Amino acid sequence: MQATLLSILGLALLGALHAQNSIPVQADFQQDKLAGRWYSIGLASNSNWFKDKKHLMKMCTTDITVTADGNMEVTSTYPKGDHCEKRNSLYIRTEQPGRFSYTSPRWGSNHDIRVVETNYDEYALVATQISKSTGSSNMVLLYSRTKELAPQRLERFMQFSQEQGLKDEEILILPQTDKCMADAA
Repeated sequence: MQATLLSILGLALLGALHAQNSIPVQADFQQDKLAGRWYSIGLASNSNWFKDKKHLMKMCTTDITVTADGNMEVTSTYPKGDHCEKRNSLYIRTEQPGRFSYTSPRWGSNHDIRVVETNYDEYALVATQISKSTGSSNMVLLYSRTKELAPQRLERFMQFSQEQGLKDEEILILPQTDKCMADAA
C-alpha cells in the first residue's frame, strides 16, 4: 500500500515537472527590448485570489526596467478602490533567457515566470507557475504597448490560457480604465 502511494506521488510529481518544463520560452529572447511601459490587457488564473477579485480587476500599467545585474524590476500600478496601488517586484534571471524567478515577500510564494512569446513592440504573453505551501496555481498575462490589441492577439492569449488548463471562467480581458494610467511612471 505504501509503495503504491509513493509510486502515485512520484508519477504526479513527474507529471507536474513535465508540465512545468513544457511551457515554451520566447526564442532568441532579448531582455532589453522588453523594457518599458506595458498595459495589462488579459489575465487568466486558477488561483483563489483571482476567483475572489476577478470582478474588481481593471487594466493596469507595468513598467519594466533591466537592472545592471541582468534582472528585471517590474512595477505595476493599478486601481484599487479610490486610489492607485503600486507593486514592485524583482524578477531574478535564470540560466534560460526569458525565464525568471520571483519569491513574494508578502505571501512566500515562488513564481516561475516565462516570457512565452513577444514581438517587443506590440504584445507579450507571459506564463507564471506559482507554488506555495497551500498548493500551486497557473497565471497567464497578456501585455500590450497600447491600451488596445489586435483581435488575433486576444485569441492567442485565450487559446494559450486554455492550453495551460485554464477554463473560460478563469480567463479575463481586463476592462479599460484611465484611472492610474497617467501617474503610473
